[in-house]
Amino acid sequence: MKNKPFIYLAIPAVIGSMVLLGGCYKAERPVAAKDVEKKQAAVIQEKPKPLLPEEKWDIDTPSSLTIIVNKDRELPADYVPPDLVKPDVSFSSMGWSEKKLMRKEAAEALEKLFQAAGKEGVKLVAVSGYRSYERQQQTYQSALKRKGQASTSRYNARPGQSEHQTGLAMDVSTPSVDCQLNESFGETEAGRWLENHAAEFGFIIRYGKGKEEVTGYSYEPWHIRYVGKELATILKQKGLAMEEYFSLVQPKNQ
Repeated sequence: MKNKPFIYLAIPAVIGSMVLLGGCYKAERPVAAKDVEKKQAAVIQEKPKPLLPEEKWDIDTPSSLTIIVNKDRELPADYVPPDLVKPDVSFSSMGWSEKKLMRKEAAEALEKLFQAAGKEGVKLVAVSGYRSYERQQQTYQSALKRKGQASTSRYNARPGQSEHQTGLAMDVSTPSVDCQLNESFGETEAGRWLENHAAEFGFIIRYGKGKEEVTGYSYEPWHIRYVGKELATILKQKGLAMEEYFSLVQPKNQ
């Protein structure tokens, strides 16, 4: 029994080691439910930043439905829209003409707009749509001779600067003003209906009242431009011209 003292000494040593190890060991703290909720809330709150207008819509490519064309932003002389068709609507003239053409999506939207107006007893007539670069040259020079530079600059675009070349614009009128294109159209039942409902079909009154300094042109209640329902609705609700919304100029109503 000479080995007993060793056994007695060993037992306290083992116990001491266990105590020592116990003091160094650090158990993982259970994750509190509140911590989990906070992390989940943080993930939910990390929403992607909304795109800027110029990031969401293409305002530079000639074939884009949201291209901006004005006195500072010209189309190439050889640009011809890829999908011109004739919308099935009433026109102010007989026979075929390139001015009766529009791009397919815009033409289909125009048909729906005219149909909706007709159901409410409003008579709209299409007057002038697509216009080639060459045709715009003739139109501009003719206006220059008849009206002079000042008046022409307010109502007529130079070749390359006309929205009509995009195939996305249409001048419309109504029989009550002999299908003419003048400001009095805006005071007619048809003109008021168009202003109130154009955006529902993806169109805007491109040259609005009070936006002359912004667009570079006088008020034209007859000139509608297709941009798609989403953008048209935004512009209508905010009361902005395309140049203002895309920060090409400072908004005039703020």
